[in-house]
Amino acid sequence: NTTFRWRHRFLSLAKTDRPHGLHGIAEADELYVLESEKGSRQMTRPARRRGGHAQRRGMSNEQVCILVARDRTGQTLDFVTGRGALTKAQLHRCLLPVIDQDILLVTDGHAAYRAFAREAGLSHQAVNLRAGIRVQGAAHVQNVNAYHSRLREWLRPFHGVA
Repeated sequence: NTTFRWRHRFLSLAKTDRPHGLHGIAEADELYVLESEKGSRQMTRPARRRGGHAQRRGMSNEQVCILVARDRTGQTLDFVTGRGALTKAQLHRCLLPVIDQDILLVTDGHAAYRAFAREAGLSHQAVNLRAGIRVQGAAHVQNVNAYHSRLREWLRPFHGVA
């Protein structure tokens, strides 16, 4: 009984212990992980062993999109935006309430970020990762990518997200 109570105390505290906003230079990028139906009573697909892999290659609705935004002071916010590719509407719903108007948003070349920044009136700089350019002056997304790496490492023992 005590362990159960303490667990719920810690989990409720973790929900409220989030930064209120991002300032200065902020990086944003998305991470895709497979959704697990571990523990579900009605599975919508055949079971995957030990986390497994998606039925189709590339982007699909089997992947859950996690948006991560982090400023240079270390304030980090993450959002589960839903299944499939990231959209401009999801960025408006998640990022717009938590970023300042005078922020410099640094992202990869995803078109949704460019459209979001244009509509929100934000300064935006895209880093072309496909061309091998990882740093352009002070603009890079390496802090967010490091967060992705640590998150994947933390999720690995669970064999999929439930």
